[in-house]
Order: sequence, then C-alpha cells, then structure tokens
Amino acid sequence: MEPFEAAARLGSFTRAADELSVTQSAISQRVRKLEALLDTQLFERGHRTITLTPEGRELLIGVRAALQHMTAATRALRQRDDRPRIRLGADTSMAQLWLTPRLAPALADSPPLMLDLLASDTESELMTADIALLHGAGNWPGFTATRLFADAVFPVCTPDFLRHTPLGTLEDLLTAPLSDLDYIHWNWMNWGIWLTEAGLDPTRATTLMRTNSYMAKLDAARAGLGVALAWEGQLTEDLRTGRLVRPVDHAVTPPFGYYLILRDTAEPAARQLAQNLLRAET
Repeated sequence: MEPFEAAARLGSFTRAADELSVTQSAISQRVRKLEALLDTQLFERGHRTITLTPEGRELLIGVRAALQHMTAATRALRQRDDRPRIRLGADTSMAQLWLTPRLAPALADSPPLMLDLLASDTESELMTADIALLHGAGNWPGFTATRLFADAVFPVCTPDFLRHTPLGTLEDLLTAPLSDLDYIHWNWMNWGIWLTEAGLDPTRATTLMRTNSYMAKLDAARAGLGVALAWEGQLTEDLRTGRLVRPVDHAVTPPFGYYLILRDTAEPAARQLAQNLLRAET
C-alpha cells in the first residue's frame, strides 16, 4: 500500500520511487499488482503524469488512515515504558459519580503508572480488571472485596418538579410519573421491587419511562422527567447542591452494596492505587 499512497500523494511513480528508495519500475509494478488484485484501475496514466481515478481516490482515504494507525502503533511499540499498567474497572454509574472525583488525588499519591480505565455494566468484563468497583453481595472468587457504602435506595426528583407535583407521602408516589430501570441484573433495584419493599402495590404505579441505563434514568430525573430511584453513595453532590431532592424520607436498604475489589494476584502498584481509592472514601 505504501507505493500506491506515495504515488498518489506525489503524483508521480518516479518521485514515489525516489522517496521509497526503489526503482520507478518497482513502484509501477506494485501498483499494477494492486490494480489486478482489486480488478480496478486506480490511476489514469498520461505521458508523464498519473491521476487518481474515482476508485483510486476512495481507496486512498482508507489507505492513509490505515498507514497512520500503523505508524502510531509502531511508534508506541518502540517507545519503552517501564510504568506498570493497571486495569481499573467500574460500572458506568460508579465511573461517573464516584470514581471521577476521587481518581486525581488517588493517582497523585500513587507511583507512576499507566491506567487502563474500563467502564462497563457487564460484570464478566469488569472481572478482567486488577481493581473493580462492583455492585453485589461482596463475594467474588479470586478477589478481596471491601465495601464502599451501604445500598440505601430512595426516590429523587428536581425541586421544580416537586413544586408542581407535591409528594408528601409514599402513596403519592403511585400517581407520580416514574423513571424506571429495566430488570437486567439480578442485584439492581427497580420501582417494582422498591415499592413492594415499601409496602405498596407496584401495579398501581405510573411509569413514565424505562431504560437499561442508570445514568440515563438519573439524567431524566435531573431534567425534570418524573421521579427516579437513586443510590445514596453515588448522589452526594446532587443532594448537596440541591440539584435533586428527596420528595419522601423513606429509603430501602437491600442486602447488596458497592464494593472495591482487588485481584488477589495484583501487583504492588495496583494495591497502592486500591488503598488510595479506599482512603479517599473514608
């Protein structure tokens, strides 16, 4: 591909040959082989000039992108980096709401390292990390789990929504528009479970929207789209600033929680980073 790209860029087989330190006939032959392979003419050939055909211009776009990627990858391989590479995973809500404000000070107190940050709501993917922030019962074989916070779950909405839709009792929630979470993971709590735990009949509730993303549900509540369920340990800033409020005081605390888990075979740099993150929580 390099002979083709050089010829296209320079507009000449001869100049391409000079740049690549080969003969002009070698460049011409490589281009003809490429045209034969693709069964497509890539250049219009004049007496002393060459011009890309429409097909040649289209190929050039892809070839340039591929060569740029190859150059970047080669440069990265040649650059020696002795820093330990640490893979840190978190589900999407923890990555945005809990980890982000704590990551800078945790890294500042850690030895130099290369961080590979993975945000995913798939537990099997997060389990490939050295350190992960996970929701569950606290038992992951091959990892040491430290509980970050209890899983108190309660309704939230905006102050403006509450002014227009007074909610003074638990019963009032049944007539309010609710933003709900799909029951995808066994340890996630949705409105059906929460209302049942609160002693209410979930079949009487009014669902405004349902999503498979906790962050999408929370953003909907922030935009005034009804009432959503929130996890206390993730919502400190929204409640402190008054962006979101609790329309009722009731909370449900299931047996699950959020944990920082550390692979038992993790190297010292990962252990230090895990300690720093735990220190940031206390």
